[in-house]
Amino acid sequence: MSDDLRDLPLRERKKLRTRRALAETALRLFTEDGYDATTLDDLCDAVEVSKRTFFRNYRSKEDVALAADSELWSAYLDRVAAQELTGPLIEALRTTLVTTLGDMDLDWDRRFLAARELSEAVPALQAHSLGYCQDTTRALVAAVSDRSGGDVAEVRARLTVEIFVAAWRTASLRWTARRGSGGRDALVALVQETFAEIPAALASCA
Repeated sequence: MSDDLRDLPLRERKKLRTRRALAETALRLFTEDGYDATTLDDLCDAVEVSKRTFFRNYRSKEDVALAADSELWSAYLDRVAAQELTGPLIEALRTTLVTTLGDMDLDWDRRFLAARELSEAVPALQAHSLGYCQDTTRALVAAVSDRSGGDVAEVRARLTVEIFVAAWRTASLRWTARRGSGGRDALVALVQETFAEIPAALASCA
């Protein structure tokens, strides 16, 4: 039994196993048979659960296809909300991201890469991903504002979060373009490298 399940009550372990089985099977079916060709009935039959169970775990096909994204950002937002943000805000957000990446389960990078590749190929997933990114950005701005106790002006908080999100997207796109070569360590290295480029990027001349 994996460490992240061992300490949970039996009911919660079962729910998490079902959620993971749906996400894993969805990625496999969407990749092998095609996203549009795979129905929710196909997915539920493969996992042997009802549609009611599916909708208790995910809102839509798009949601389950991009589960690796939501796993990362749900964990990230929880961590931001729980800790004190000290020092330069962009640095606090970066270090929290690196820590959160390190805490994801061992199979997360493979699932994240598969989800990113699907998103690039399927317009509906691209649109869903952009919408989710906007929702997460708004949530992060709110979390930063709450944790800072009003010490960071709203416009500065929003600009910092937008720069943070852009840096993450740049790093993750570089990683997926390399087909995930180097695994999690390479992704973290690209995150660090990209964030280090922010000052120079902001000072660039046309």
